[in-house]
Amino acid sequence: MIAPPQEPLHSTHERRRSARLAGVQALYQMELTGEDAGTVAQEFVEHRFSEGSVAQPDETFFRAIVDGVPHRQTAIDHAIAGALREDWRLQRIDSILRAILRAAAYELVDRPDIPARVVMDEYIEITRRFSDQEQCAFVNAVLDRIARAERAAEFLGAPRHGDAAN
Repeated sequence: MIAPPQEPLHSTHERRRSARLAGVQALYQMELTGEDAGTVAQEFVEHRFSEGSVAQPDETFFRAIVDGVPHRQTAIDHAIAGALREDWRLQRIDSILRAILRAAAYELVDRPDIPARVVMDEYIEITRRFSDQEQCAFVNAVLDRIARAERAAEFLGAPRHGDAAN
């Protein structure tokens, strides 16, 4: 008897991309509802992870984002605030963009095992799902400033993200 073909396993990259997207959505839900990280994470795992996403999210990575952002909220918000223009405040930013920036800043501040450029590219892609090109450029600029402040060694001699090389 021949075993039926199995569905191909999704790559770590695809599973992490799905976890990042779910993490942003969970952070957004936490902000709107006031629910804690554990409650929201459990809801996502039990109900939303099975809703036919392209790749099954990496649950461990998802939980690291959802638990890590509130745990490191002060440092994360400080990093974001430091990357904003003087006349901008974090609370002025749309709540979905705030969730994106917080998730990305968490990785930049607390996950040195993930290259800064990977973090930036992944969250800019997520931003494209929810916003227009102007908002993507805004997120790109803020993440570039945070990454250069938090991970300066990764950017030695490199042009700013989005700048043309001379």
